[in-house]
Amino acid sequence: MIAPLAVTCGEPAGIGPEIAVAACRKLAGEVPFFYIGDPGQLPPGSNWYEISNPSEVGRQDGLPVLPHGFAEPATPGQLNTANAANVVRVIERAVALAQAGAASGVVTGPIHKKALQDGAGFSYPGHTEFLAHLGGVDRVVMMLASAELCVVPATIHIPLAEVKQTLTADLLRDTIQITTAGLTRDFGLATPRIAVAGLNPHAGEGGAMGREEIDLIAPVINQMQGQGYTLSGPHSADTLFHAAARQTYDAVIAMYHDQALIPIKTLAFDTGVNVTLGLPFIRTSPDHGTALDIAGKGLANPSSMVEALRMAARMAGARSQ
Repeated sequence: MIAPLAVTCGEPAGIGPEIAVAACRKLAGEVPFFYIGDPGQLPPGSNWYEISNPSEVGRQDGLPVLPHGFAEPATPGQLNTANAANVVRVIERAVALAQAGAASGVVTGPIHKKALQDGAGFSYPGHTEFLAHLGGVDRVVMMLASAELCVVPATIHIPLAEVKQTLTADLLRDTIQITTAGLTRDFGLATPRIAVAGLNPHAGEGGAMGREEIDLIAPVINQMQGQGYTLSGPHSADTLFHAAARQTYDAVIAMYHDQALIPIKTLAFDTGVNVTLGLPFIRTSPDHGTALDIAGKGLANPSSMVEALRMAARMAGARSQ
């Protein structure tokens, strides 16, 4: 039997607590999971019950909560840095449970990085880098996934002007390797088909619009094809994401953030899932932020959290095979 998933509260002033409650109602026992956080920060009137360990998950009459006390109450939409340290501790607690096998994976509620930096001295660029640290790995890959499309940006949260010098052959090779291994282990694809985008318009058009495809991207693809990887490209990004093209691959390696995220957010804005590949434990997350502007107003859409839970459960099943 697969253990339940651990859901972290994320920023308690954001929509994380309310979408966890809403996802519990929506899934109605379809995916066993429990919430780690302060039950006093759940929306008023939430149906929940306390557990002391994940093995107690199983009732269908509310959200199972593994309590974690916070320094102060949370007011929706109003950041309080006094709570930042406990946001971090909740993440650490969820990862520890996953590493011990008590949870089959971690689904993270959205955090507010500035609040963590100001209140807890958080020194990581984001969730993903912190989870890599907790997992003891040097490099991981961020994949945005949906039923329509899976994309991996080789470079992520950097200025566009820095992409060219950041994109190296080693980085591209590692990204392809981690993506292929993750799709095999966690998505059950024996031979994942990876399409690699070019960096320049029209994939450089034979060098007329840039030589990165000729000098960097194509040599990596050719080398790794010789090692048994199922790769194609470099492709012109403007023809890579239409319906017919999407039938020819399982995931796309994009060269920079917006090249990857614009197509998936166009196709699956409410249902996209952030997956971290390369960790020793499963991690998914809704593909959105804390949404402080709508927190506590009953407007938050739980669809991405629902899909993050479903995807984590499928990954856990695949990994157990």
